[in-house]
Amino acid sequence: MTSGILNVLKPCGMTSHDVVGFLRRTLQTKKIGHGGTLDPDAAGVLPVFIGTATRLLEYAVEGRKNYRAELKFGIKTDTGDDSGTIIASSEVRVVTEAEIQETLQKFIGEQKQIPPMYSAIKKDGQKLYQLARQGIEVEREARSITVDALELLHKTGTSLILDIVCSKGTYVRTLLEDIAAELGMCGTMSFLLRKQVGDFYLSEAKTLEEIAAAPYAYLLPAEAAVQDLQELVLTDKQALRITQGVKTTVRGISNGTYRLKTITGDFLGIGSAESELVKAEKILKQFQADAEMI
Repeated sequence: MTSGILNVLKPCGMTSHDVVGFLRRTLQTKKIGHGGTLDPDAAGVLPVFIGTATRLLEYAVEGRKNYRAELKFGIKTDTGDDSGTIIASSEVRVVTEAEIQETLQKFIGEQKQIPPMYSAIKKDGQKLYQLARQGIEVEREARSITVDALELLHKTGTSLILDIVCSKGTYVRTLLEDIAAELGMCGTMSFLLRKQVGDFYLSEAKTLEEIAAAPYAYLLPAEAAVQDLQELVLTDKQALRITQGVKTTVRGISNGTYRLKTITGDFLGIGSAESELVKAEKILKQFQADAEMI
């Protein structure tokens, strides 16, 4: 069975679900999923996991995100971007770069954010955007997010272009609306490009056309999703026990999460260590050892 990861350059006008459907048909596989929804009108990095690699999806979702976005002043829409219906407007006032920088600093760090109605979050089994399309608005619980960086790249009299580094669960549309409000104006997102998801970068992403022409040429190993984890090389006996679900002693290691590898370099999956005891968390490959080797 095909297994691995595709670093896809999602085009504007397709949902993340559409991309997965296209690749499911192209690769003729059923076990497939993406590593973090990207809005239909946005473009950029969308990691797609195939086969046993889908067991590592949560690690891609947890990874830091890097975006480039445009904030347009003067209007607010029901969707939070310029594809929606205008629900409020304001005069566009002149703001200095110093004022912008001071405002951006207020949004750096851990904070609470109320997700927008036009989102895939579920409320009582229904996605919020489905309710929003029916004209129904429900109360949403604020969620913890972290914004690591906000860099002003360019400004005009009516817009800003920003680079944003943030945690999972951050709605850039909402963040831009809040920045505009802090500056005393309405605002909406008019452009969004995702430049990075965890260890997957825009510079290495492939278009659907490129992938369709050579589906397996761009397939990355599952291990590509967890390059930031420390590597733990196991003996054959340790590898056999851990992949069979047995907690196993590995001397001299610190507590934490590890990429599990064999002596010959095969990637087995993810394990966690506590008090020098290692247990399996996500195993992609069972280790088969020769009796004489162990």
